[in-house]
Amino acid sequence: MRIKWIGQAGLLIEADGKIILVDPYLSNSVEAINPYNYRRKAVDESLFDVEPDMIILTHNHLDHTDPDTLKRYISENSKITVLAPDSAWQNVRTFGGVGNNYVMFNRGTRWTEGNVEFYAVKAEHSDRSAIGVVINCDGKTYYITGDTLYNEQIFGDLPDKIDAVFLPINGLGNNMNAVDAVRFATRIGAKCAVPIHWGMFDEINPEIFEFDGAIVPKIYEYVL
Repeated sequence: MRIKWIGQAGLLIEADGKIILVDPYLSNSVEAINPYNYRRKAVDESLFDVEPDMIILTHNHLDHTDPDTLKRYISENSKITVLAPDSAWQNVRTFGGVGNNYVMFNRGTRWTEGNVEFYAVKAEHSDRSAIGVVINCDGKTYYITGDTLYNEQIFGDLPDKIDAVFLPINGLGNNMNAVDAVRFATRIGAKCAVPIHWGMFDEINPEIFEFDGAIVPKIYEYVL
């Protein structure tokens, strides 16, 4: 399994011969609503040459479920499995296409694609249907928290072993700050932790995430 950070909370995952996009934000949609939130990193246009087998959306905020990005991938002719919790599912399924499979991926739902299992877990965010995603592949467990605060109810959803966690550190918009993100990664016993959701609309230095197993990503490069 290989994972590339594509900015904000977006990930490109290669697993079991499949290409999976998580929360891709590859436009200027947010800036159009709030000029302060302009892109600090230009879009890598080569990402639009990717033909994903799956797209996972963790919630229905524009920097995670972005119609301007999704329409570059989802069409009447595409054959994509889309996993999304209720609010994002209601949005993305309007893209239609008889070959696309729009799966309502609410908390507690499991989906298996080939040899990869996906499990939706609780996230504490302003979109009340927001989720995190646990991915089991090749004997390893990866956890993408989605946008979330540190919340005690989350831990009951999680497996005992987590090899890598991807989590926000920006501390705005109902996300964990770096201090709470360190506490979170420590609490779940993650072997390594990748701080994301920084550097797109802000000037955050990711070194503030002081976790012993931290892997600081570089945009458009593989992290794992």
